[in-house]
Order: sequence, then structure tokens, then C-alpha cells
Amino acid sequence: MRRFVTIPLMAIAALALQLNAEATEAEVVAVVSADNPIDSISRIELTNIFLGKSGSFPGGAPAQPVDLREGAQSRVMFYSEFAGKSPAQLKAYWSKMIFTGRGQPPKAVDDGNAVKQWLAQNPNAIGYLDNSLVDDRVKIVSVE
Repeated sequence: MRRFVTIPLMAIAALALQLNAEATEAEVVAVVSADNPIDSISRIELTNIFLGKSGSFPGGAPAQPVDLREGAQSRVMFYSEFAGKSPAQLKAYWSKMIFTGRGQPPKAVDDGNAVKQWLAQNPNAIGYLDNSLVDDRVKIVSVE
């Protein structure tokens, strides 16, 4: 009987390791329209745009952030990596900003394809995607 318990547990552990490896392979990158002249942005400038503290790119051009919907894995990764915020911290931040009248969160779209479509239609927009979704409609902005 002990063998039957050990084998399923080993299979579950192997599956968990595989899923964890796949999750760590994903890389979230900041992107803009292929027509946008911006090639790089500092981490602080990027964070300030997405947290509503700044409305412009370096150099003064207007910046319009586009977010993924709450719960999207790329959104969790983006805010964790670039802003150092968990989903709960981000929700609390925007609740405070809205309540005090100091800001509104970025427009949110359903998925990476919607981000690319939004960026293609709005050359002054900035978003983020899983690196595997980048195509010729958008370009990666290096974050310094």
C-alpha cells in the first residue's frame, strides 16, 4: 500500500516542478506602439506612469498606460517586478487614489492581444506583455 501512495505523490511533485519551471520562463516586458519613438525608460518613470504619478514619457510626450485585467498573471508579474506591489497592495493603492480624488487606474483590457491592439491604435500608449506575445505591432522598451 505504501507504494501506491508514494508514486502519486512523486507524480504530483514532478508536475508542480514542471508548472513552476514554466511560470518562471515567462518574462513580462514593457511595450509601446512600433510607431512610438521611445526606446528606453527608467524603472521609476515606468512605475510612475502606471501608478498615475506621471502622464508623460521621458522628453515630455504624453503617456497613456494600458493595464491587463485584475487576476492576469502578467499583471501580477509586472507590478511585482517593476512597482514592487502585490495585487492586494495595488488594489489598496488605487482605492486610496480614487477615494481621495487623486487619480484613476489605467484602462484595463482582457489579454495580450487587446494590449497590442490598443497600442497599435494609440501611439502614445504604453503597456506590458508576456515576451512571447511581442510582434511587429509593438516594440519592447528597455527598462533601465
